[in-house]
Amino acid sequence: MFEFVGSRFDQILFASWQHFSLVAQCLIIATVLAVVTAGLVYRSPALRSAANSVSAIGLTIPAFALVGLLIAPFGFGVVPAVIVVVFFAVLPILRNAVVGLTSIDRSVIESARGIGMTRFQVLRRIELPMAWPVILAGIRVSAQMVMGIAAITAYVLGPGLGGFIFTGLSRLGGANSLESVVTGIVAVIILALILDFLLVGLGRLTISRGIRV
Repeated sequence: MFEFVGSRFDQILFASWQHFSLVAQCLIIATVLAVVTAGLVYRSPALRSAANSVSAIGLTIPAFALVGLLIAPFGFGVVPAVIVVVFFAVLPILRNAVVGLTSIDRSVIESARGIGMTRFQVLRRIELPMAWPVILAGIRVSAQMVMGIAAITAYVLGPGLGGFIFTGLSRLGGANSLESVVTGIVAVIILALILDFLLVGLGRLTISRGIRV
């Protein structure tokens, strides 16, 4: 195992960086999409219910099947990988964003409107900051989930550590096959822990101390 990792250390580092970059960038895109969507639907009970239903149903779609379906329209490479990761990343964040925005005390919103704030100002300056801890919790859940899903995108030649896993599984029983699979899995777990640590730090920097207390 040590010989396998040592002889391919640069390759593992590069694949790890690709994997982390794919997940981080898709997570940013997913957060923007989810928060914007939540901001548009959370005031309407019907739209809010529809958003929650989409979040629940979307998570039942097998990631491997979705990756395979995207081969026909988008081919192989980065594009289908990004689409799949963003799709699954949006779902937990959207649910938490809707929950966070709807759980804010209405008296706070009414007070803000009473001093002359517009709807958008209330959303930007009052509701989103107060809902941010709940939204961030959704981002953390999403990050852990899509870190594993990103490995599946190697099936369509997506970037990242999935190549080690699929290569090892395709020749299981052969030389270094088990080492290849274990290396990919352990590296994904390490990246997931690193990303979660960074998100915890982000929470400490961006969540108001009053809300934390």
